Amino acid sequence: MKIISWNLLHFAGATLDEIVHLIEDEHPDLLLMQEATRRIDSLPARLGGYYARHPLPGRRHGLAAWSPTPFRTAPQSIKLQSGLMVPRICQILGLSGLTVANVHLSHGQILNRRQLGLIFDSLPVRAAVLGDCNMVGPVLQNRFRDVGPRIATHFAGAVLPLRLDRCFVRNLDCTEVGVLSKGGSDHRPIMVRLRIPQSNRSDGLSA
Repeated sequence: MKIISWNLLHFAGATLDEIVHLIEDEHPDLLLMQEATRRIDSLPARLGGYYARHPLPGRRHGLAAWSPTPFRTAPQSIKLQSGLMVPRICQILGLSGLTVANVHLSHGQILNRRQLGLIFDSLPVRAAVLGDCNMVGPVLQNRFRDVGPRIATHFAGAVLPLRLDRCFVRNLDCTEVGVLSKGGSDHRPIMVRLRIPQSNRSDGLSA
């Protein structure tokens, strides 16, 4: 399964046309978006497929997902520990064989690790977590493996480029990773290919 995750930069970032071109060029099985606004809601009218968006409480932007095939279960959101400024949620997507969490975590380094821990606790045994984690440095946990690209993904003015966009997996293999053009955003999309290990198939682990 090919998954792309992209923080769009809601106020002056990636355009709907750029998202359409990304999908047409890359053919992802799942596109996860952070800082998605209502202007992205017309994506299915352009490309078909299946789409869900969950705004952050009290904000004009939030988490969105697009897939060319139906979601296995209706997308839902769970509430995370809130920061001082922005309430945070996580989008949960049930797919064939696995569950995926789409995230945009707080900037506080202790808080975002607590948020990630809550997400880990909320997911079934075979799952992936992708998105803008706003984390600097290692996460220091052993429940999920950090398999995303090992290069900077965020570029903003004079700010030091940082690896903020991550992918964590449990009971999944990652066979390919990459970063794509950032377009109008300040984040480069990350791409991963995930598959269910043969041992998991035979063990009948639940997604």
